[in-house]
Formats: sequence, structure tokens, C-alpha cells
Amino acid sequence: MTQRKNFFNPVVASAADPWVLKHTDGYYYFMCTRGGCLELTQSASLTGLAEGRKKTIWTPEQGGRYSSNLWAPEIHYLDSKWYIYYTANDGGGDDSRRVCVLENTEADPLEGEWVWKSALDTPVPGLDGSVLIMHDQLYFLYAGYGHFPDYGSAIYIMRMTNPWTLEGEQTLLTAPTLDWEKQGGMAINEGPVILKRNGRVFLIYSASTTWSEDYALGMLTMDEKADPMLQSSWTKSMKPVFRKSVENSVYATGHNSFTKSPDDAEDWIVFHALPAVGVETKFRATRIQKFDWHPDGTPDFGIPFGDEQALEAPSGE
Repeated sequence: MTQRKNFFNPVVASAADPWVLKHTDGYYYFMCTRGGCLELTQSASLTGLAEGRKKTIWTPEQGGRYSSNLWAPEIHYLDSKWYIYYTANDGGGDDSRRVCVLENTEADPLEGEWVWKSALDTPVPGLDGSVLIMHDQLYFLYAGYGHFPDYGSAIYIMRMTNPWTLEGEQTLLTAPTLDWEKQGGMAINEGPVILKRNGRVFLIYSASTTWSEDYALGMLTMDEKADPMLQSSWTKSMKPVFRKSVENSVYATGHNSFTKSPDDAEDWIVFHALPAVGVETKFRATRIQKFDWHPDGTPDFGIPFGDEQALEAPSGE
């Protein structure tokens, strides 16, 4: 039996809001917040994300309505095409923030042209757009504003007629009502991402401010046969499911995505964190670690491992 190599976190320095998609071509596609542009990385391994093939695939025209503060890009493969969802505004405040959509029809998303499709017409300004597919229907998830000063953002869901168009009303799924969701000076629910397993759908979200050491992950759970547009379909966990480790010097754990090992045998969480209390957010770095499942079928993310801890590389690398 071949012994696996070890690696150390973080795997990508200064890389906040990490998103990883493992595609059918065997490559991992990685994106993170770069501020003024969108950069896409293609990597043959999870531990090699920093050394992957990189390309700046979108730089908006300066001065445009959605040309500033490009945050939290996610790449999705929908209807045999590539789509990127990212947050942008005009350089002003939260009231001008929207989730924008780009499309690419090439097999290799680092080739061809990325075409602007829309800024999604959400009922309230927002950020951190993602997509849920259930029963052959597309749903849009995002963190919406509009309830200041009670809280900064909450998670909403809407139906989609196609990957760049919304329809109907939105449903509020979770607002930051718990003490651990209100750390750092604002009450925040953001960064929704979907995980499916064991006949259930888990919506993992980030809570509290991203600059707080207590930025952490929360969870909603729904039966896969239920209607995701009904708030009553979802059950909210009262405690965070993944949070800082003072002992391991890993803080502000959040804004995550999920992926598989190269051989699909293991589940991995990708997230950003800070190495100490009070460190500037520009030092948020991308970390990866394997996670397991509790006997009741819910995810067991464990605790974040420290920089000094050698971790076994994903199976199949």
C-alpha cells in the first residue's frame, strides 16, 4: 500500500472566501476574493491549489455599476455550461451590492470567453450567491441586507428560471438571532453553501463578522423530499458546527465550500481562517481538511488543525 504524502495548512496564503469545484475532467477549479478581478485556478490536486494553472478571467471596466469590490466568486457547472456568481458594487456601500453572473460555453473554463449575463434582481441588496439543484429545479441562495440595524444580513432563497434569472418571491431561511451569530459588532448570516448526504440537504452558512475571531459556521437541515422554499422545511442548529480553535491558533473559521478527494472516497471542507486574534482580514488564508459524519447522518467537521500539524493528503493524490 502506497503511503500518502503529508501537507500543512494553509494551502493558499491571502485567499479569502475560497470556492473549490471538482469537475468531471478530474481537475479542481479554485476561486477566492481578489478584489478588482476574478481569477480562476485549475489544479490536479487539492494540496496543490496554490501552484495550479491560473488565469484572470474577468476584469470589469472601471467606473461601471458593478466594477468594484468583487467578492466571493463561485464557479458552477450547470446545463453543460460554466457559470460564475460573484458579488460586486459601484464602490459605494452595501445598498448597491448585487450578485452578478458570467457564462462560458467552452469545455475548459480557462479557455473561451466569459460573457456577462446579468446582475441578479434580488428583492434586497446582497452578496455571496450560490446555487442549489433539487428535483430538476434551480434555486438561488444569497445573503440579503435590508433589516438594519437589527442585523447585517440573512440567508434567502429564490427560484431560478435559468442560471442567470430569478423568479417569484424570496423566502427567509435564517437570520442571525443567536448570540454566537452576533460577534464582532454586527449580526450576520452569510456565505450559504449546500452539502447533500444521507437523504438530507445541509445548508452551511457563516455567522458573525468575518473580522471577528468568532466567525463560525452554522447549519440548516432539510429532508431531500421537502420544499426548500418553505422555511418550515429547514431545522436550524442552535450551536456552531465549526468554529475557532484557540489551542491550534486558528481563528475566524468560515466562508467555506465542500469537495471530494481525487478518488471520491473522502469529503473535504475548504475554508478561510486567521492565524491570531486581531489580525487584518487581508491575511485570511485558505485551509483544507477532511471531515467525517456523525452516526445520526449529520456532518462532523471536527476542529480546525493548526499550521504545525502534518495532515495526510486527500486519498488518490
